[in-house]
Amino acid sequence: MSTTMSDFQKSFLSRGGMTVYTQKEFDAHLAKAQAQIMQVAIDTTKTAIVIEREECAKIVDEMRKEMESPDMPMVMDIALANLAEKIRNRLKK
Repeated sequence: MSTTMSDFQKSFLSRGGMTVYTQKEFDAHLAKAQAQIMQVAIDTTKTAIVIEREECAKIVDEMRKEMESPDMPMVMDIALANLAEKIRNRLKK
């Protein structure tokens, strides 16, 4: 049995206004759609990670501002500033 349809068979079956695909055509379109969905999921996840990383760095910045006083060692201020920067730039290459 043939796995492809003739133009006549496609025309006959699609008279209801629907496009008819062979299994091979369907599989190709399905694979393309799956790849597009995965790409959107990957991009969305990357965006969420960047947003979360920035928010974590803001928490460190706020903590640093709250701790500002003449008694706070300069080393602590520099360490917190470096920590916020490391959070923002984590995994960037």
